[in-house]
Amino acid sequence: MADRPAEVERTGIEHVPEEERHGSPGRTFTLWFAANLTVADYVIGVLAVSSFGLTFSQSVPVLLAGNLLGGAMLGLSAAMGPRLGFPQMLSSRATFGRRGNYVFGGLNWLSTVGWFVVNTILGVTALQVVWPSLNYYAAATVLVAAQVLIVVFGHDFIHLYEKVMAVVLGFLFLGVFASALGADRGQLVLVAPAYPALTLGSVGVVLAASFSYLMSWSPYASDYSRYLPSGVSGRRVALFALAGGAVASFAVEVIGGVVGTLTPNLGLFQGLYQLTGSFGPYAILAILLGAVAANSLNLYTNSLSALVLDVRTKRWVAVIAGGAVGLALTFYGQANFAANFESFLLVLDYWITPWLGVVLVDCFVLGRTTVGSAADPRTWDWRALAAYSAAVAISVPFMVPALNLGYPFGALAYLFGGADYSYFVSFGAACALTLVLRSGTTRPSG
Repeated sequence: MADRPAEVERTGIEHVPEEERHGSPGRTFTLWFAANLTVADYVIGVLAVSSFGLTFSQSVPVLLAGNLLGGAMLGLSAAMGPRLGFPQMLSSRATFGRRGNYVFGGLNWLSTVGWFVVNTILGVTALQVVWPSLNYYAAATVLVAAQVLIVVFGHDFIHLYEKVMAVVLGFLFLGVFASALGADRGQLVLVAPAYPALTLGSVGVVLAASFSYLMSWSPYASDYSRYLPSGVSGRRVALFALAGGAVASFAVEVIGGVVGTLTPNLGLFQGLYQLTGSFGPYAILAILLGAVAANSLNLYTNSLSALVLDVRTKRWVAVIAGGAVGLALTFYGQANFAANFESFLLVLDYWITPWLGVVLVDCFVLGRTTVGSAADPRTWDWRALAAYSAAVAISVPFMVPALNLGYPFGALAYLFGGADYSYFVSFGAACALTLVLRSGTTRPSG
């Protein structure tokens, strides 16, 4: 079957039958490549050298490590799509049960709305650098309406849009990078370090931010690979998704690091605009289009997460509802954005990484996640919920939340220089506990 981008997608969270399957694993590269040539990655790169405590040369290997780890999580999740033919959050029912999965569907709905708001705010803020008199509320409304229209058409139109954006944004960001370096190549090497020494804490913050952003796409991944034929190579799907996401995310973060290093006293986008000279308007266009590319996925997955909560409505209605909530939060959340960005990224990890640990072990190690177990799950799976809950509890002493919650939060963070490494702890604990608690249980059929 061929793509039908001009038709509104009829499928919601139902299983995609084999006769409806189409596409090749390579499309996961272009989709995740375009979705990560985006404004949030650029901001991470700028903050790494302006606020998180690293110089440019120190930040590059840390950003690379964070993206490779986050990309691995994304790739493994994407590989579940063609195998099961379900959206990611629907597949999670096989692990946690239909009602047990409600909490994760709800958290993912909140996460997708959060990222939708983040990208919309950043996109409009960037546009105001070129057009200072632009009314924030009017621009946000137009931007959200355009994104809702893209997502109403659904899966095939999104893939087509991201394929086009992979080329357009690729050339735009290449131009941004060349313009930024061409402005004053020497300063990148000669600039004095802003911080006296490399610390475990500063490395941890940058690693957390870069890992968190790319990893946080994992609860979306199967949404965009579930239409692939079931016989395609899961390894190829995983590698294409990893490569697309990690290459794009790392490249844009490096651009952000260059801009933040050469223009340390300017704002997130004013420095980019001035540094790239005559290419400045195109640089801002890249930021804006990148925000739309990412938000198309945020809003689409948001609608599927609502349906996983057994909300009885059509997918396109859920899209419009999510867009309306996102627009309202965009109006409310424009103030004090930069101060909350790092905290938002880290908080995402708290629920996603232990969820990933349980889900990935169930699927790839124990073979418990099947089409049958996802389509007809038990109501609750107490072993999976216990593994998840215990993993979160174990990681609490390593958490460094934005709000000072007191003991035991962060009690052991000093071991890592005060940085938040709880996501690694919770992921490892979730994997181990799932293996232990599943020991001796019967594998579901189907």
